[in-house]
Amino acid sequence: MHVHLDALFEQYPHLLSCRGSVEKAFALWCEVYRRGRKTLVCGNGGSAADSEHIVGELMKGFLKRRPLDSDLKRRLQEAYGEDGTYASARLQQALPAISLVAHTSLLSAVMNDVSADLVFAQQVMGYGCADDALVALSTSGQSRNVVLALQAAQCLGLTTIGFSGGSGGTMDALCDVCIVVPGSCTTAIQEQHVAVYHGLCAQLEEEFFAQ
Repeated sequence: MHVHLDALFEQYPHLLSCRGSVEKAFALWCEVYRRGRKTLVCGNGGSAADSEHIVGELMKGFLKRRPLDSDLKRRLQEAYGEDGTYASARLQQALPAISLVAHTSLLSAVMNDVSADLVFAQQVMGYGCADDALVALSTSGQSRNVVLALQAAQCLGLTTIGFSGGSGGTMDALCDVCIVVPGSCTTAIQEQHVAVYHGLCAQLEEEFFAQ
């Protein structure tokens, strides 16, 4: 039972047209983490902010705390005394994720030395491994740097999950699943993306940190 996804569609019934793609995205994303892999995330402008937002929900507790397992807590405490006790009581388990929009020096170096439209693809080449995921956001589905990143990800064997709007654009055909929310207004599409990825992140947390 996917309680958070059910709640998403109950709260936003106009997103029911996306239900199949949202559920497929969840299943694929789960497989990435079950294999012990990581997620890369990219987008431009408001979608760059969404990339950071998604990483923030995955890398620490979102709707619940994710305490360390008892063995790791014990090792921290035994190795580092008071500091270990302090850290072990506060650190949380994570679903590994990297935002590709955050590394200013690297981004500017790629733009200057390689090409501005390859800023995400270059990082996919550096960080990406087979069985990782690339989550790519573009309200039009046409953003060239996102499209090139998806092409690189496909060639490396990453799972590709897209968030788009309108017709889905070029990226629709480059994703294992593309969540194409209804509408053509950029702001409305971005607002719907937030609702969808919140539902997905909450459901991922429930799947891997049920206790």
